[in-house]
Amino acid sequence: MSEDLLDEIEAIQSIYGNDVLREADGAFVYILSIPHVEASLRVLFPSDYPESIPQLLGIERTGAQARKGYGSHVLDTARATLLSVFISGSVCLFDLLQELDTVLAEDSNGQQSSLADPEDDASLVLKAAPPVTCGLGEEPRWILSSAVTEKKSTFVARACSVTSPAQAQAFLAHLLVNDKRTAKASHNPTAYRIRALSTAKSASEILYEDCDDDGERAAGGRLLQLLKIMDVWDVLVVVSRWYGGVKLGPDRFSIINNVAREAVVEGGWTKSRIRND
Repeated sequence: MSEDLLDEIEAIQSIYGNDVLREADGAFVYILSIPHVEASLRVLFPSDYPESIPQLLGIERTGAQARKGYGSHVLDTARATLLSVFISGSVCLFDLLQELDTVLAEDSNGQQSSLADPEDDASLVLKAAPPVTCGLGEEPRWILSSAVTEKKSTFVARACSVTSPAQAQAFLAHLLVNDKRTAKASHNPTAYRIRALSTAKSASEILYEDCDDDGERAAGGRLLQLLKIMDVWDVLVVVSRWYGGVKLGPDRFSIINNVAREAVVEGGWTKSRIRND
């Protein structure tokens, strides 16, 4: 079993509980329970995962009250979702669970869930924050992802190093004041994780985590969970979306996570970093 898979299992269980992913009766076969949905899947992880995509072998179980054909629907949806979120070399279970939780919860409720598409209000536009002067210093060095356009909506992620929540807020304000195109984006969800040294004699660490949806409901929380799963610190991530007038539904979350992951990886925050304070 690869170290990546072991780390991912630990991260997923820490978020959703130990029962969400448990070993089955075969080598590299696990039972994956979908949060908030009465259904679970049998998943086979190839020996070179995450270089190769997992296989969804079938349905383990569905709820006693599930409608006829629901298991096939869940399996088909899961396979299509897996293909959309998988990127060779990157773990994918968190993205898979988040997407299935959204799509299948909407199916079962017959209406939009709390994570459903917020795009019914296309008038949401970020108002640029006032300039922040406390310790801003020079312009932050942003690492940008490639731009992704889907159904006329465009997404771009950027990331930079930060050492305090105040600096993260200042860098975001700096971006919105000086980059008019970003300031006019429909949404700019953000997330950061910071590991700072205490000023006390014990030199203990103080951990900071925060996120903001900026009108793209649940996007900030998903970005923060992505940073946790990637185990990165001292980084601020901003994903800008320019709404093109066509709703994307839950597909937008995959795009947001993918461009954010690209910026974080490109910036080298996934590697071991030692701060010389």
